[in-house]
Formats: sequence, structure tokens, C-alpha cells
Amino acid sequence: MEIKMPDFSIRLKELRQEKGLKQAEMAEFLGYILRHYQKVERGEVNIPSLTLARLADYFGVSTDYLLGRSDDRRTL
Repeated sequence: MEIKMPDFSIRLKELRQEKGLKQAEMAEFLGYILRHYQKVERGEVNIPSLTLARLADYFGVSTDYLLGRSDDRRTL
């Protein structure tokens, strides 16, 4: 059973665009090839929890915000 994360995908893309970053720049930051990052942003690939935490720290938001579990961007 494939699980997609639409809220995560939408929020990751929005945060990337707010910073004016390209997908290739995000792929490099995460150590991914571009195609893999594109799949992450489309919600086709689940990421490890450590990568989720790294993204949250990078964008200054909570992991719950990234996952769509909260609309509050603030970190704890």
C-alpha cells in the first residue's frame, strides 16, 4: 500500500519557493539527485525522520507543520 503525503508535498514546495530556491538546490542540500528530490516534493517518496527534522530546522518550522498536522509554523 502506497502512502502519499499531500500536505507535506505542498508545504515543502511552498517553503522552497518562499526562499527562492530551485529544486536542484534542495536536492544538493539533502544529498539527493534531482529526480529523487522531485519525487519527494510530489509525495511519491517517503523521507527518513532525520531528513524531516533537517528540513524543519532549515526552514525554521515544526515537523508537525511540514507534515500537515498543524498550521502553526513555530518550533517548540
